[in-house]
This record gives sequence, structure tokens and C-alpha cells, in this order.
Amino acid sequence: MTLRQKLLLVALCTLALPVAGWLYVRQMETLLREGQAQALVASARALARSLVVVEAPLPPAGSAWYVQNANVPITIDGYADDWAPLSPWAQPLGRNGKVMFAEDDRWLYFTIDVRAAHRRRADASDRLALSADHLILSIASNEDSQRYLLASAAPGSTTAIALDPEAGVLPDRINAQWQEDGGGFRVELKLPRGLRLDRFGVGVHLAADGDAEPLSADIRPLLDFSPALSQELARLAPDNVRVRVLSPDAWLTAQTGKLTLPDTPANGQPGWFAALVYRSLLATRLDDASAWAEDAPRIDLPEVRRALAGKPATAWRAGEARGSVVLAAAMPITQGNKLHGVVLLEQPSRAVPLLANRALFGLLLTSFAVLLVAGGVLLLFATRLTFRLRRLRNAAERAQDNDGRLDGPFPLIDATDELGDLARSFARLFDVVGGYTDYLRTLASKLSHELQTPLAIVKSSLDNLDHAGLPPEAEPYLARARDGVARLGALVRAMSEASRMERAIASAEAEDVNLVDVVRGCADGYRSLSGDRPIDVDVPDVPVVMHVSPELIAQALDKLFDNALSFTPAGGWMRIALIPTADGADVELANQGPPLPEAMQGRLFDSLVSLRDKATPGEAPHLGLGLYVVRLVAERHQGSASARNIEGGVAFTLHLKGLPRQRLA
Repeated sequence: MTLRQKLLLVALCTLALPVAGWLYVRQMETLLREGQAQALVASARALARSLVVVEAPLPPAGSAWYVQNANVPITIDGYADDWAPLSPWAQPLGRNGKVMFAEDDRWLYFTIDVRAAHRRRADASDRLALSADHLILSIASNEDSQRYLLASAAPGSTTAIALDPEAGVLPDRINAQWQEDGGGFRVELKLPRGLRLDRFGVGVHLAADGDAEPLSADIRPLLDFSPALSQELARLAPDNVRVRVLSPDAWLTAQTGKLTLPDTPANGQPGWFAALVYRSLLATRLDDASAWAEDAPRIDLPEVRRALAGKPATAWRAGEARGSVVLAAAMPITQGNKLHGVVLLEQPSRAVPLLANRALFGLLLTSFAVLLVAGGVLLLFATRLTFRLRRLRNAAERAQDNDGRLDGPFPLIDATDELGDLARSFARLFDVVGGYTDYLRTLASKLSHELQTPLAIVKSSLDNLDHAGLPPEAEPYLARARDGVARLGALVRAMSEASRMERAIASAEAEDVNLVDVVRGCADGYRSLSGDRPIDVDVPDVPVVMHVSPELIAQALDKLFDNALSFTPAGGWMRIALIPTADGADVELANQGPPLPEAMQGRLFDSLVSLRDKATPGEAPHLGLGLYVVRLVAERHQGSASARNIEGGVAFTLHLKGLPRQRLA
């Protein structure tokens, strides 16, 4: 990973700013919602107390039978077709049945559905009716009440017979329809609205259950939607709030107001994206709007149930309009320690989403602007820092390419920051290394120059001793001294020659040549010197053109041939090969002979290293400069020199890549 990438990664840490801002805005939205919820709960509490104080017609405490509004008249035929729209809110009756009540301008309708696998039939007039499957109905109007026995031996029309003495205006018989199916029976009947019934009781008695009380009935008050209570709510309800009063069984008994949003300017209408952002990133615990249908006669929701348990509760849901929310607050209505129901306030609003969205988008825009600025500044800083480091790297590479000598002044030494300190340290280091390299480079020539005079003095002294007439027993020592002086003289001349050779190799000029011609020409010249040692030449059939110095290539081959000739036995083979490579070419000279010692393979191409036997007195010494020259030639051509043992001999290889081309000014 580059320095710029690392700094950009560090710049991404500024993303923590929008994340923290998002958490802050979400907390702010939560606080706004809590404040609005507390205000609506206070309004609900005040409204519940006002209903008790003004003695509004509240729902009765305890359970009641809820009478729904019938939009169309119901036909009394014992079938459930007319009751289908009201069936979702059927009220349970004992273990096996359910009951529904409906009303219109003239009639109160009742249907009772009982599920029974086993049946025992009898008419209501039969004396065995109480031991068969039957219903006990009870109706009451003010102080008057009456019970009825309803049973039938067959499907069709039947009559509920009064069990009690005559009770005012209440009838002594009620016509009904009794229908059966494979799983039970259904009863339908109706009574005039003019009876003003306020209580109704029903009891289901099945012979298969062995009921011990065949005349019992579940008597409850009749409860319906109250226009009077709705008018009282309209007088007390706050503005822009829908208010509903629910019975202890969560039945709707009164309602006023609508879920109408207050007028907002055009710029206050959130777009679809803003609404999506609010619902996805900010709003929490939003209930679905489908559970709040306005035409539902029963509102059985968690917050209503909590209020019926005596605890105020609130809930949020998504509003019907885009970008809106609805807050609901449920408050129990108690009078004399009795629960008479729940008052439910619902308030639509766009204020909270708008405030939260504006705060979030403003924060996001600011955060991303800061992120872009910080990223740009860091990118510029990283680019400048990378450029300065690259200058230091290029200076170090130039020092390495030029044997530790710089082509010019070291960069950044005038900078006042840490990179300036590093550059000055590098400059001092390269000055010291360059001076030491120059000293080593000129050491050979200096030594050869300085040793010339002492060697001349020693040689002249030996000559004077020879003419002075030494005894015969001193002659061997004099000869050894002269041999040592000759060796020292040869060594001094070789050191001087090596120094000149390094300079010559470094200043050699290159040209585009065909290495095939160079290698083949050198091999032809070596055949006259190899004697009885045959030389095989292996070169490609196509030209191998490279930008090299042919004189240096030939000089390196001369050194390799001289080295191979010294170790190849009489009649032994020699082979010269040119092998093209992907980035240059390899020139290999192999010969038959003893293998290379393992300990010496890494030092063969060093200066003054030789594997030949020590020369005898009078022979020219081998100073080990040949392979050193081979290495210098290879390195001058951006390559290397290597040696390896092969089967029956040794192979030396020049790996050449070519000399760099000079640019024309």
C-alpha cells in the first residue's frame, strides 16, 4: 500500500463525523418524539378527567355486547350471508359459540352460531326441551326483563317462549330462524328498536355437555356507537387531533376529528427520498397503518391493552401521507375506581420528520464537504511527500549507479523538516562513502607509484652485492632475493594495469553489433592457440544484435579462454556458445578439466584470486586479474558473470543485457 493510499485510508476516518452526527440526529428525533408523546399523553389525561367531570355518557364498566351498525337491512333466514361484513368482529360465547349484534333505524338483529358435533333436538314447547340442545335468551329494558327458551327439533322457523311472567312491554314470544349444518346450528332473530333494550343475555346449553344449570345466561349491557358522547368529545377535543373512546372491551363508542395534517408550505413537503431516509435511518418503532383502520368497530392494539390495564401508553405509526407520522396516546377512563374504557388520541405530524431530515441532510452535507476537503488536503500532502521521497530515492540510486559518487548536490538538504534532516544525513553518509570509494579506487595506482622507488633501491642493492664478490654459499640467497623483487615488480605493474583497465572499461563506447560475428571471430582466433584441444562453436543461425562494446566482449572472452586453456588437459575439449535470452544474451565458454572447489565458487571473480599452482622461480606469476576483468565487463553491460561445474568440466558464463544508450543533447 502506497503512502497516498495510507493517507486516504486515514482520511476515511473522518467518516466517523457523519456517523456520530447520524447518532446525534437520531437521538434528537427520539427526544422530539418523546416530548410530543408526553404532551399528547397530558392532553389525553386532561380529556379523560373532563369526560368524568362533565358526566358524559361513558361506556359501562365491565364487559358488554357491542351492537354494530347494519348498513343494509338483514334478512332473518338463519343463514350468515348478510352477516359477512360484520363477521370479523364476532363476539365469543362460551366455549362453542359466537354471537353478533347489529341495528338499523327499526330493528335490533341477533345471530348466535353454536358449534356442536353431537345433537339432541326438541321443540321449546316440549317438556324435554331443557334436557335437549337449547338457548336461554334474556332481554331487559329499564326495570323490565324477560327470559326465553329457544329450541327446535328441526331446521326452519321456531319460537322463543317466555319463561317468566308478563314483563311490561316485553313480548312473551319471539320469532326466530333455526338452521343446522354438519358442525352445529345457527339462530337468527330480531326485535323492534322501540323496546329500548339496554341488556341482553344468552346462554348456550348442549345436552352432550351435561349442563347443570339449563336456565343460565350471560347477561351484559348492550353497547353501541354513541352520538351524544361523540358530541361531547367534539367540544372537549384538542385541535388537529382525532379522539376515540373505547369500551373496556376495546369497542368504539365515540369518535371525533380526522387525521388531517395542518397546512404546510410547498417547501415543507418532504420528497420520496427524504421520507425513505427518515423511515430507514431515523425513525424507530413505527407501526403499520393497516392496524388503524377508521371503520373498525374494535381497536384491539397493544397500547390500548396497556391502557385497559391501567397504564397510559403511546405508539407511533407511519402516516397515510408521505413523510408523515401519527402519534397515538391511550389513557384509561376511571370513575369511582371502575374502568369505563379508554380515550385514544391520534395526532398526525410532519414536524418531527421534517426537523430530523433537515438536521440529517445538513449534517451530511457538512460532513461530506469536510471529508472532501480533508481528503483533498491529505492527497496533496501525500503527493508532495511522495515526490520528495522519490527525489531522495533517485539520488540514492544515482549514487549506487555511479559507484557511490553523486552526479550533483543531494536534494532537500535545505529543508527544515524531518525529510531535510534525513537528506542531510544521507548527504554526509554519501560524502564519507564517496571519499572512501575514491580512496580505494586510487589505492592501487598510489601503491604502484610509491613502491617503484623502494623496489628500484632493493634491485640496485642486489646488483651491487652481486658485483661485490659474495662467497659461493651466498649465491642461493641472492637468487631468491632477486626472484622476490621480480615478483613484487610484476605485482606493482599488474596493480597499475588493473587500475587503468577499470578506467578503460568504464569509459568504453558501445555500438550495435552482431554478437554472432564477435563470438565466431574470437573462436577462429583461439584455434591456432589451442593446439590439440578442439574448440566447438555453437551460435544461432540468426543475428543477435545488441548495443555493446565489442572490444570489451572480446577482451572478456580472451581472459576466459586463457583461463580455460590453463586447466584443459592435452586433447581435452573446449566449447564456446552464444545463447539469446529474454533481456539480452549469454556467452558461455566450457572446457574439460577439474571441477571448481565449492569454497571458491563465490570468490572466483574477485581481484587477485587465482586457482593455479604457485609459479616456480623464473615463471611469470598469475595474479588472478583475468576473471576480475570478466566480471567488470559483465557489470559494465548491466549483467553478471558466473561459473558452475558441469559433467566432465567447468562452464563460465557472461550474462549480458547491453549498455545504456547515450541521449543526444
